[in-house]
Amino acid sequence: MAFESLASRLQSAFDKLRGRGKIDEQAVNEAMREVRLALLEADVNFKVVKDFVARVKERAIGQEVLKSLTPGQMVIKVVNEELTELMGGNVAKIAVAAKPPTVVMMVGLQGAGKTTTTGKLAKYLQKQNRKPLLVAGDIYRPAAIKQLQVLGEQVKAPVFTLGDQVSPVEIARQAIEHAKENHLDYVLIDTAGRLHIDEALMDELKQVREVAKPDEILLVVDAMTGQDAVNVAESFNQQLELTGVILTKLDGDTRGGAALSVKAVTGQPIKFAGMGEKLDSLEPFHPDRMASRILGMGDVLSLIEKAQEAVDTEKAKEMEKQMRQGEFTFDMFLDSMQQMRKLGPLEDILGMMPGMNKMKDLKVDEKQLGRVEAIVTSMTLKERANPDLLNASRRKRIAAGSGTSVQEVNRFIKQFEEMKKMMKQFSGMADKMQKKSKKKGFGLPFMGKSAGNLPLKERGPGFPFNFKPPFK
Repeated sequence: MAFESLASRLQSAFDKLRGRGKIDEQAVNEAMREVRLALLEADVNFKVVKDFVARVKERAIGQEVLKSLTPGQMVIKVVNEELTELMGGNVAKIAVAAKPPTVVMMVGLQGAGKTTTTGKLAKYLQKQNRKPLLVAGDIYRPAAIKQLQVLGEQVKAPVFTLGDQVSPVEIARQAIEHAKENHLDYVLIDTAGRLHIDEALMDELKQVREVAKPDEILLVVDAMTGQDAVNVAESFNQQLELTGVILTKLDGDTRGGAALSVKAVTGQPIKFAGMGEKLDSLEPFHPDRMASRILGMGDVLSLIEKAQEAVDTEKAKEMEKQMRQGEFTFDMFLDSMQQMRKLGPLEDILGMMPGMNKMKDLKVDEKQLGRVEAIVTSMTLKERANPDLLNASRRKRIAAGSGTSVQEVNRFIKQFEEMKKMMKQFSGMADKMQKKSKKKGFGLPFMGKSAGNLPLKERGPGFPFNFKPPFK
């Protein structure tokens, strides 16, 4: 999970302050010592750490904090604001040229994920109703052109190539003309990389820049390389005058050194973050949301945005209607699980919920979720609609079909029966709540805007209902 080790260290340091009714300069200094060590262990640039701690300490020892009613929380608020500022403050949006097409040069070292990220960026732009052109400008790496063509097919975006015998400069020039003729919005030039920074690489990139006159020069760097990623960013920025950075593999970076250092060192914002292997896993980088996640406050806005993109609202409305009528089938359960899995790895989703990353032992067993899904899909349509049909011989067949044991099938069916009972109780309670709502003004539990006003016992069930998820 992104920033896992850093988040754990920082939250541990602030837990000592959070409950105090009063803090003094010594308490702040002790907390800042822990913060300094946590950031250095996370491979954050030493100068960045020094400046960050100095700014936080200056504000935290100020009268506004020490005389507040909850000084511990005020210190955390200061750290949250400074972390947000450190990573760029506001969201840095991708450029839009006054006259199309907008030209974007993708640069970086070999192995950082530049070509894949170019495909992901095309997918992102399509969601914004843009028409991108992918340009195969890497003529040196074997199969680079073919890789981009495959990505183009996957995202249904055109790919411009002149083969590997034409210079990248000429490819860039003709690609831009092609985009103009075909009324395409963006030109994404995938340039060559090297295993290290050298003069030949930079000279070629400068020549492409002169011809293409890009609106954006985005550096793609592997977040997991930590301080090395920052050094690479600094070198590229000195030579090419970058406009932004894309961090790949941020979902696997438990330290966070690159994300916390790159803006301060280069002066250029992080515009996107790669949060997975799928082509739709490139996300705009939100400094404020990332700071909240690091400090254990969650990232509810990103979670809502993911849900809006992934969840089938019509199907959700139909399921809500059936649940109100007390209906609950295996198909409904399967739909709920599949809708949730569209949001991404469940461990990452849980990490966006406030306070969840404090639960160090909380792990989602994705394999077990797959086994549950296999059990349901091994049932016939009639069995899914009517669980009463599931006698011993049918359960044995389902176990064989799903690659599970009869005991696992029995255990799941028992849990499902408990859920079904709860659905019936929920149905009766919903009717009562509906009648009360006319008098007291609150809606159905977990169905209306004001469900949060209901006592916990009266609230409706959320996914996965009463099913105990396979955490370990």
